[in-house]
Amino acid sequence: MITIIDYGMGNLRSVHKAFEKFCSNVIVSSSAKDIFKSDKIILPGVGAFKVAMDELRKRDLIEPIKFSIKKGKPFLGICLGLQLLFSESEEGEKIEGLDIIEGKVKRFKKKFGLKIPHMGWNKIIAKSKEQKAEILKGVNDGSYMYFVHSYYVAPKDKKVILCETDYGENFTSGVCKDNVYGFQFHPEKSQAKGLKIIENFIKLC
Repeated sequence: MITIIDYGMGNLRSVHKAFEKFCSNVIVSSSAKDIFKSDKIILPGVGAFKVAMDELRKRDLIEPIKFSIKKGKPFLGICLGLQLLFSESEEGEKIEGLDIIEGKVKRFKKKFGLKIPHMGWNKIIAKSKEQKAEILKGVNDGSYMYFVHSYYVAPKDKKVILCETDYGENFTSGVCKDNVYGFQFHPEKSQAKGLKIIENFIKLC
């Protein structure tokens, strides 16, 4: 069973529909029991970092998320779901995240006339050829993905960077740490290449 975590942040319908293309046993749930029972877990999200952490805490979902990751279950964070995996965010006051991946969530600086939020299609370039063979299998360097965000992740350990994207400067658009994956873009909205990433994630052991 695959569980998409519902904690009141973002449009879950498009994520659910994308995963259902490749797996019939996909549910959307805010139940800790469902997370504990799941084989794979997806943490999506759109919105504010602090509100998201408050909602996860209010629903008692932090412990089952961390427990499942420690158990080695494949875990995927999408957009805000990626950012929540990190230690802390610059958004507003200093806010603590799940601290699964050491590092910070930073705001884009206004420069080169670029608009914030970073919105629309942009390229991803893989950093690790070994990891690319799994989650990014069949996704060529330079593939376009759909982004909507004002903040980006900055991992302390550069080895966890899976792919990068240029928006005035290179930023981390994908990470992989053991069984944990995360993407700043929306694979469910990124047409064939994004759906390929979802298919690859489903096939992970």
